[in-house]
Amino acid sequence: MTVHKEGYVIILTILAVLLVLNVAVHFIWPDNKLVQNVGYAASVVFFLLIVQFFRSPDRTLVPNENLIMAPADGKVVVIEEVEEPEYFQGRRKQVSIFMSPLNAHVNWYPIGGEIQYVKYHPGEYLVAWHPKSSTLNERTTIVVKDEQGREILIRQIAGAVARRIVYYAEEKQKVTQGGQLGFIKFGSRVDVYLPLDAEVLVKLEQAVSGSRTPIARFR
Repeated sequence: MTVHKEGYVIILTILAVLLVLNVAVHFIWPDNKLVQNVGYAASVVFFLLIVQFFRSPDRTLVPNENLIMAPADGKVVVIEEVEEPEYFQGRRKQVSIFMSPLNAHVNWYPIGGEIQYVKYHPGEYLVAWHPKSSTLNERTTIVVKDEQGREILIRQIAGAVARRIVYYAEEKQKVTQGGQLGFIKFGSRVDVYLPLDAEVLVKLEQAVSGSRTPIARFR
């Protein structure tokens, strides 16, 4: 398993804290093997959970210019036509994917092309499935235009637990379908805004894999 670069500092910090705590337990209860063993076991389990959270799956993708791929691992929680006020300022189809703490939290580009717009918004930390999380929570908006001039908007949204959105996009940057877009630490969601004539290929509550599951098709 490969560990994502965004996890290096956190993993090493937690490892150091756990080592200090276990040494302290050993000196406070030198003759209590039960307490020591419980502490060791709990530390190992907690450490492994943190490491698996920062795993970075290797997703090899054969680009397809007509397909829009899932930007994240998780579950489809929204499929609807909405008003997108920030960039398109008009109606679009929205597909939202919720990432639980057990999912990998790497984000991938659903299509290839050139980045037209990047904007980071500080905000609140409502639960990721809250209807207003797309407009009130900490979030990052990224728009990609492909070679045919078709644009989609990707929005990374922090949730009640997630407190850090990482994104690598820069305006005018060329990106490839399936390339890493960023990382959201400790659970959240990603919204994708599609043209109204795009054909949605997923259903509500469907589990999807980032850079593997096609969520829509351009007409």
